[in-house]
Amino acid sequence: MSIRHGLLALLERGPRYGSQLRTEFESRTGSTWPLNVGQVYTTLSRLERDGLVAQDGEDDHGHALYSISDAGRTELRSWFETPVDRSSPPRDELAIKLAMAVGAPGVDIRAVIQAQRHHTVKAMQDYTRLKAQSLAQAPTNRDEVAWLLVVEQLIFQAEAEARWLDHCEARLIRLAEAAATEPVEPPAQGAATRARIRTRR
Repeated sequence: MSIRHGLLALLERGPRYGSQLRTEFESRTGSTWPLNVGQVYTTLSRLERDGLVAQDGEDDHGHALYSISDAGRTELRSWFETPVDRSSPPRDELAIKLAMAVGAPGVDIRAVIQAQRHHTVKAMQDYTRLKAQSLAQAPTNRDEVAWLLVVEQLIFQAEAEARWLDHCEARLIRLAEAAATEPVEPPAQGAATRARIRTRR
């Protein structure tokens, strides 16, 4: 997730100070990706170094304000216009876990899948409840609309994960059934000879 571009988007609405940016970022995303003030000021320092923001005086309470520069607006427009790159997907812990569990001694992979499915369905129910709460009153401002979009994305993501887990379990069942019906090959000649020798002894 690009905190850098998220802060630029908020600064496009006018000068802001660090903790104000953190509050607005979390309000817009429903605290799905919480930030701490240190992250915000570290990002602002890098944006300032790159000429994308500039310090812009102080407010009445002495907070240092930051403004987006023309270069920052150009960077922001480019971000909005460029599709998010899916050719280099981020590491997915669940996919890695299942890949490692396949064939790992002493691991019941179906139990791993069932435990994850239970957790995923629970998360989907929680997100659906949050969506219903959001829709109890029609969204009236951009922060409420933004949060609704985020929670809907979480619901779709959980639904896709649940379907993928069903697919994984079905594939494992088919593989187990195929293995059970495979004919047992006779032992190799050398093995049969060794078995006869052991029997004579």
